[in-house]
Amino acid sequence: MDIKALMKQAQKMQATIQKEIAELKVEATAGGGMVTVTMSGSHELLSVRIAPDVVTSQDVEMLEDLVRAAVNEANRKIEQAMAEKVGSLRVPGL
Repeated sequence: MDIKALMKQAQKMQATIQKEIAELKVEATAGGGMVTVTMSGSHELLSVRIAPDVVTSQDVEMLEDLVRAAVNEANRKIEQAMAEKVGSLRVPGL
């Protein structure tokens, strides 16, 4: 087994995964769709959508809880997607 070829293959796979993660976008909701967030694979919050009826309810604490829940769910989805990508890797020759 050629260690240099193996290292080169591993670096190529790492670059591919990093690119896929950078392009990853996940969406998560809370409160039955009252709050929806979109997050990038680098955990950057890209958007927050709040249903209009939630805003008029005057329940700020509930809205805060829903936003927090949606962001946390998006983070879980990113971690799961990353684990699946890494878990699917197979280095030839091993």
